[in-house]
Amino acid sequence: MHSIALRQIRPSVQDEIGPRRPGAIYQNTDGRFEVLALVTNPADAAQLLRRTAARWAVIIRDTLRPDGQPFAIGSVWTDSDYLIRPAPATSVYAPAA
Repeated sequence: MHSIALRQIRPSVQDEIGPRRPGAIYQNTDGRFEVLALVTNPADAAQLLRRTAARWAVIIRDTLRPDGQPFAIGSVWTDSDYLIRPAPATSVYAPAA
């Protein structure tokens, strides 16, 4: 894996991802999630999400479940999501090569 800076991601994709960067914690009606990785390589995102049109994926873990296992999602950031803890300022995207 290699890192890609936020400024290299299209603004429309940034809007879809929202503040979900590695290290961030957010909550919605489905649970409370820690962002483990952000995949911005469309081919890798499509494979993770099993959707050919995927442009990105977020790998998260539900922090409310003691046995929560990481899984990938591709849902856009909405008004029902809210940030509990922002990602560290040094957070970068980590797409697969």
